[in-house]
Amino acid sequence: MAPGPIIVGAGPSGLAVAASLRRLSVPSVILERSDGIAELWRHRTYDRLSLHLPKAFCQLPHLPFPSHLPTYPSKADFLCYLHSYAHHFSLHPFFGCTVVAAHFDPTESLWRVTTVSDLSLQSNPPSQWTWSDSLSESSHSTSEMGGLEVVEYVSPWLVVASGENAEPVVPELNGREEFKGSMLHSSKYRSGKEYKGKRVLVVGCGNSGMEMCLDLCECGAVPFMSVRSGVHVLPREMFGTSTFGLAMKLLKWLPVRLVDRFLLMVARMVIGNTEKYGLKRPEVGPVELKNATGKTPVLDVGALSQIKKGRIQIVPEVESLTSNGAKFVDERELEFDSVVFATGYKSNVPTWLKDTDFFSEDGKPKTPFPHGWKGDDGLYSVGFTGRGLLGASADAIKTALDIAESWKNYPESKHFILQTHPQGQANNVE
Repeated sequence: MAPGPIIVGAGPSGLAVAASLRRLSVPSVILERSDGIAELWRHRTYDRLSLHLPKAFCQLPHLPFPSHLPTYPSKADFLCYLHSYAHHFSLHPFFGCTVVAAHFDPTESLWRVTTVSDLSLQSNPPSQWTWSDSLSESSHSTSEMGGLEVVEYVSPWLVVASGENAEPVVPELNGREEFKGSMLHSSKYRSGKEYKGKRVLVVGCGNSGMEMCLDLCECGAVPFMSVRSGVHVLPREMFGTSTFGLAMKLLKWLPVRLVDRFLLMVARMVIGNTEKYGLKRPEVGPVELKNATGKTPVLDVGALSQIKKGRIQIVPEVESLTSNGAKFVDERELEFDSVVFATGYKSNVPTWLKDTDFFSEDGKPKTPFPHGWKGDDGLYSVGFTGRGLLGASADAIKTALDIAESWKNYPESKHFILQTHPQGQANNVE
């Protein structure tokens, strides 16, 4: 039996809840399928990525970002922060440990979590990182003589922290087999340098799609961005402060629709009418749309100026790919050398969490925010609010407090024995 709650995922959400539990003297076990913490940030993000929100809105519970970091930390900065966070709270996930099934056993009132462990990923990472460490590659060696081991973990509490971005989403476009150029999801994109002089179609106009187009443009490529539906583009800062921070302050005093009207009015003054360039705004305002659907407005970091100059061209929805390019819904056909799908990610929870009605088919809690963090029978979710790191941190704190209360009253809490495992350790409390 695990010595406390089982946490699935060692990304920011999993680390946040484990740290919050540790502060409450509750041990935990973190199961992570990859070879280290924050796999999405280490292996599935482009090089120039930085936080789109100020660091004050992105720090995890109980440990702020170092003061010397910029307002918008880089990818490397954020990864160093996460490693320092894990070290500070002595968090030791089990790496290479993929959860393949989890179900609640009503006869024992326990969660049974079955994992397949890749023994080639069992080396522990360095205990401490510095801000100058290179984080582009895996931090530890991989044995060529690895094998697989099936392990079952048992606990009264299960925390799902595998996130909303577990698996890439690639649309099923007609003609994909015919296209002779390169195709990849944004999770595989690193830099525009390899596309210099090439015509690149970026499918998707979220924050990632816009920033990759900017990167391609600055690296000498010719980017085209396919926009399927309306998108809110806002300046990253208004009146010398972050747009997000300003919106949060206004929402304390004003209704959502009034805040949206203000944001759109200021945005039009600062960046102009985006519809002139093919970026039609949705009828619903940015904050209301975010709350209703989870669709995040684009915070412009420079792409819009290149769109205005014609260096990034806006095209409509793709109808199909052709052998040398794409056909669009307006019946135009253009030639491209490469296609990048900036079409987001999805949760993978339905593939392994069994016999529960808490999550929907798309892998998100059915209960709307702010009550979607707790299910029945000791089931919790952290990082599924659609509200980024700030929402995940809030859920982590509530989850830890709730589990700690149960932990104090659980009769066998002092007698749990960790299932034998060749790597990692429980996040025990001294």
